Amino acid sequence: VLQEEVEGGEEPQEDSRRRVDDPRWPRRDAHFLHGPYPATHFGPKACILPNPTSVMHIQDPASQRLTWNKPPVNVLVIRKIRDDSLVEPFKELCRFLVEEKQMMVYVERRVADDATLSKDEAFGSIRNQLCTFREGYDDISDCIDLIICLGGDGTLLYASSLFQGSVPPVMAFHLGSLGFLTPFKFESYKTEVAKVLEGNAAITLRSRLKVKVVKDMLQRTGQQLTSREPQLEPNGLLPHGHTNSEAGKVTLQLQVLNEVVVDRGPSSYLSNVDLYLDGRLITSVQGDGVIVSTPTGSTAYAAAAGASMIHPNVPAIMVTPICPHSLSFRPIVVPAGVELMITLSPDARNNVWVSFDGRRRQEIQHGDCIKITTSCYPVPSICCHDLVYDWFESLAQCLHWNVRKRQARLTDVSDSSDTEN
Repeated sequence: VLQEEVEGGEEPQEDSRRRVDDPRWPRRDAHFLHGPYPATHFGPKACILPNPTSVMHIQDPASQRLTWNKPPVNVLVIRKIRDDSLVEPFKELCRFLVEEKQMMVYVERRVADDATLSKDEAFGSIRNQLCTFREGYDDISDCIDLIICLGGDGTLLYASSLFQGSVPPVMAFHLGSLGFLTPFKFESYKTEVAKVLEGNAAITLRSRLKVKVVKDMLQRTGQQLTSREPQLEPNGLLPHGHTNSEAGKVTLQLQVLNEVVVDRGPSSYLSNVDLYLDGRLITSVQGDGVIVSTPTGSTAYAAAAGASMIHPNVPAIMVTPICPHSLSFRPIVVPAGVELMITLSPDARNNVWVSFDGRRRQEIQHGDCIKITTSCYPVPSICCHDLVYDWFESLAQCLHWNVRKRQARLTDVSDSSDTEN
């Protein structure tokens, strides 16, 4: 959808290129296949550098540059726990932020209460200035300006889980095992952090999935749910009355960065789930399960299950079966704006289990459903170089993508069987 300025004083013309935020146009609930326009403000003070030449809803990746409306003050430092090798880098970073940058540092309480930190008297003055919080008890979403992660990819996933709305910019240092999502090296942390605090850094908007778990969504009229599948309309849609949003109860709503995994759990039977796309039954998945992932998650579990790897700036949702009992069931990519719904097939022999970025695992029974679509709250991941170089560098360094011994050149071209006389 293009954005076009309307000349002052003129009535807006019937044109699909009108500005979607023009107050003279009545607001409508638009449905775009490429997904919702991502929020461009991240936390209280950060946003994307405005680009007056941008006319598309999906911004040119080259123009995704971070700027600050106001100087950042509050920084959240996330450290990989149960790793003693990160204690010294953590202390160095906190001392730098507090003493040299005069910033307010937030850490998780269990990190601040670490026995190693408590015994370090030299770090005591810095430790007393740290602000602590507890996950699930304290809401810090409105006071954090910047997030700095020390560890592996799990620290970035954890940071995403703490912010179920707008996410502040995330700067991730590679101090873990894999580090596909952590492009910065800690050896130059002072220089890199100073550059980010000055603003105008390149960022990658990593889309997330908005997931709802709805219990007892299927209507029940006092009868047991039978194994007979519902009769579909001629266009493949569910018939009116088969599902009832009033009957369902949303028991969980999450923002997911990597993937939603539906699997057979402890059962030895195949899982059997139905997959709907915008209300239309697409297929039934019979196998060990199915993975619904973001482009960021395409290099995680989905890659191990045979999916293609998608650059995080591509607006898409990937659906990957896990060990399907069908030789022709290949992973598919669907537009980011669609809504996927997963339900247990009526003739399924067992329940299934679902997890979200490896957490909050729970059982899905007959009558329950999982609704998945693209969230408008991406994770703004700060790039070390740029969003293209960083991704291919991670493919090469972490996954050894397309690594092989190079073919030697021919010493005598006349040996080639393709040479014509």
